[in-house]
Amino acid sequence: MGEFSSVERKGHIWIVTIERPKRLNALHPPANAELGEVFDEFAKDEEAWVAIITGRGEKAFSAGNDLVYQAEGGSMFPTPRGFAGLTSRFDLSKPVIGAVNGYAMGGGFEIALACDLIIAAEHAQFALPEPHVGLAALAGGLHRLPRQIGLKQAMGMILTGRRVSAVEGQSLGFVNEVVPADKLMDAAMKWAEDICACSPASIQTSKDVIQRGLEHAGLEAAMKHPYDSVKRLRESPDFVEGPKAFSEKRKPNWQGYGAK
Repeated sequence: MGEFSSVERKGHIWIVTIERPKRLNALHPPANAELGEVFDEFAKDEEAWVAIITGRGEKAFSAGNDLVYQAEGGSMFPTPRGFAGLTSRFDLSKPVIGAVNGYAMGGGFEIALACDLIIAAEHAQFALPEPHVGLAALAGGLHRLPRQIGLKQAMGMILTGRRVSAVEGQSLGFVNEVVPADKLMDAAMKWAEDICACSPASIQTSKDVIQRGLEHAGLEAAMKHPYDSVKRLRESPDFVEGPKAFSEKRKPNWQGYGAK
């Protein structure tokens, strides 16, 4: 356990918890740096396949930038990997699930948007309220939200700074599942376990191709682009093990990309 976060490992799954409940899990540079180190370690660990990030307590996933810390004179220098070590991390091919247990405001919503899946408690609320305080959602919110739910719906949220419920978030398309608060982590774990039942090499390749493919304007260009991860998949033990296990009617023994 770190000063501002904790990590629980359950097999191939990491549960990362923001540990600042008295500040509604708002983040300041020391906390962002610590979480950046956590996800650096997660990225390097070959036995770590999926991460779940959540906040301590029942009120907030993360209230975003710790404005109280800033008002108290704390330095708000940027950290290389952004909020929670995720919003400016563009090279992580392993899936990250956001288990949103309450308020996800500003930078907190940007953390959730940086996740690959969002599982939300029924009472969760989402917003990019920066215009109300003379700021802008520059940690990815202004770019990720339009890409994930479309321009007009994103503009409706961004230009008003309004709060969106978990149910509305699901209807807009940025929330995958809404569950009662006491079932949140069970639901997030079920998604993580379903991912872990698949080949980690296939999962990481799929995420990489999706992310890199979105950098191309046209479908043909995206499909014809040479992806290093596809080459690694074809050379991986999983590429042989999957069909072999299927033909032998047994559970596959996944190894990921194998030795580098």
